[in-house]
Amino acid sequence: MSERRVLVIDDEAGLRHTLLLILRDEGYTVAVAEDGEAGLRLALAETPDLVLCDVRMPRLGGLEFLERYQEAGGTALVVMMSAYGTLDAAVEAMRRGAYDYISKPFNADEVILTLRKAEEREQLRREVARLRREVGEVQGFEGVVGESGAMREVMDLAARVAPFPSTVLLTGESGSGKEAVARAVHRASPRNGRAFVAVNCGAIPENLLESELFGHERGAFTGADRAREGLFEEADGGTLFLDEIGELSLPLQVKLLRVLQERTIRRVGGTGERAVDVRVLAATARDLVDEVREGRFREDLFYRINVVQIHVPPLRTRPEDVPPLAEHFLRRHPFQVPDDDGDLSVKRRLPALEKSLIVRALERSRGNRTKAADLLDLSVRALSYKIQDYGLD
Repeated sequence: MSERRVLVIDDEAGLRHTLLLILRDEGYTVAVAEDGEAGLRLALAETPDLVLCDVRMPRLGGLEFLERYQEAGGTALVVMMSAYGTLDAAVEAMRRGAYDYISKPFNADEVILTLRKAEEREQLRREVARLRREVGEVQGFEGVVGESGAMREVMDLAARVAPFPSTVLLTGESGSGKEAVARAVHRASPRNGRAFVAVNCGAIPENLLESELFGHERGAFTGADRAREGLFEEADGGTLFLDEIGELSLPLQVKLLRVLQERTIRRVGGTGERAVDVRVLAATARDLVDEVREGRFREDLFYRINVVQIHVPPLRTRPEDVPPLAEHFLRRHPFQVPDDDGDLSVKRRLPALEKSLIVRALERSRGNRTKAADLLDLSVRALSYKIQDYGLD
């Protein structure tokens, strides 16, 4: 404890002095700064272990400090402080990477407890990193591969939200890995021993989706010769992943909202309510804020599912994740590459693998570059460049 260094950033001189005395009495080495600009210089120069930072300050506010500190490679755990604390501000600070959030006025015990929890979390993070180096994968997150800062943020937020029953909205382009993150959240949650049920809301015809989600009673419609439970009942006690939730029709949005509010479902053709205990994780490639603005998505449902949002960035914005992804898929799905000389370097072998995949996609699509690009999850332009580079014209 005596070696732990804390930086306090606050524009109130009295509060800085009070925290200085409290923290020194607990054995911390303490530095103070009167605003975000001075705090940023100190944080980067003195590399503290923990930072206590006010949200509202002149020159540079706390959230801006947090963003610039992380961009500069700062690694200390940051705890935000504010007299204007709201749940929205807390979620925003944590979404941007803060460890925790405390509201003013606070007492000495609250500050010390928060910092001790932060230290325990940092020790745990280091232990997890050590284990990850040893076994190559983190339990629960083995399906999410990425070494970039962006993916570390995704996995960190997913790990923090996993133990709680909060609804999570995963956003990002198609193919970015939203379902893999959702499965990881389920595996790292207390529900990991129960079912994880996934449904693509855009892949099922609207007239069948209600029955698929909520089930139906015998005789509810033509062909319903027996009662059938829906996905909510199938996921009871576990997790239901609603992929492409932005594709839901407005009438189904109303029914989904009622289920999320009441925690009960009514089968199609039924009259009774059935209680369900389901954690909902939702995903969309659409901008739901725009969808709400255009009247295609209910605002009340949006706020119900958007308790915590995790954005999964596309692979093209994190090229450093390509080698570990290639190694991951090669390990799980061995693929024989031309001229196998025993060289296991991903960087050297990746071009050969890429070329062979392009050849297979062109063969499968009978030379149709648009279809081949779709199979390869590439744009047609990118595929054309690669065909030229590999001499496949």
